[in-house]
Amino acid sequence: MVPYLRVDDLRVSFTGSDGVVRAVDGLSFAVQRGRTLAVVGESGSGKSVTALAVLGLLDARQATVTGRITLGGRQLVGRPEAEVRRLRGRDMAMIFQDPLSAMHPYYPVGRQIAEAYRVHHRRAGRAQTRRHVVELLGRVGIAQPQRCYDQYPHEFSGGMRQRAMIAMALVNDPALLIADEPTTALDVTVQARILDLLADLQVEFDTAILLVTHDFGVVAQLADDVLVMYAGRAVEQGSAEQVLRRPQHPYTWGLLSSVPSWHGDPATDLAAIAGSPPSPTDVPAGCAFHPRCRYAAETNGRCRVERPELRSAGVPGHRVACHLGDEQRARRYAQDGAGVPG
Repeated sequence: MVPYLRVDDLRVSFTGSDGVVRAVDGLSFAVQRGRTLAVVGESGSGKSVTALAVLGLLDARQATVTGRITLGGRQLVGRPEAEVRRLRGRDMAMIFQDPLSAMHPYYPVGRQIAEAYRVHHRRAGRAQTRRHVVELLGRVGIAQPQRCYDQYPHEFSGGMRQRAMIAMALVNDPALLIADEPTTALDVTVQARILDLLADLQVEFDTAILLVTHDFGVVAQLADDVLVMYAGRAVEQGSAEQVLRRPQHPYTWGLLSSVPSWHGDPATDLAAIAGSPPSPTDVPAGCAFHPRCRYAAETNGRCRVERPELRSAGVPGHRVACHLGDEQRARRYAQDGAGVPG
């Protein structure tokens, strides 16, 4: 099946007073309709910049974007801004991390969603548009949608605002939905309902979802495939089951070991990754993770000088960028991976 979104060798850089920031450095992935790809990693790994690049929301005066971004067979990089704007909202849309700041505080919620609809349906009348928006507010689980149409963002609860953001993203039936930390700052019960809603709407609309998150609980519930990023690069790719149950990269081991689990001693169960992510203006040579990796010394110096490329991890569809051999990784995982949920 041909993926609806395909990204090949994406590179995004910014030039500032401190030098060149390589926010994304040679990233490739694909998302099919009806499937969810979760992009995970620490802050500064390039997740959100990747999402903004796909949407064409990076300022060309500040950012240099190269590579290929193909949406439904159309190449986006280098396409005129007016054409990308026509695709944005209609063919692809985004659920932002903070719906309160993403919505205008002086306009009713329903009016803002209606405006997003009429941008792409200029012949639609006001009554028709209102009916469509009210129906959509009801479909995303907002009670009394007729009344809520005329309410302002500050009158909505956090969960209602997030549902309204989902309605705004879906108002034009886009084939690609990008969700940037869609459950941040929501309590766990509301988070679960939002994730269930996204899963149900994906089945209904056959939507491709690009999920940007650092929460492996969200990944486990919603994702079909996982891309792990570090310092702007992919270090591991595979199905959610492969990456969560049998991770292959030491960085992924560290991320998963830092997730609380229901079993084990809470005082000793969590393990932090040593050190901090590198500055984007000074990414280490070779494997960018090697200064923090417990196993870098086992590769005879390759990690310090040679950048590892993604290669098969021994299972179809599962790839890892690591200089450790398959047997070395298996042995180290058996010895040190006990804290990783399986």
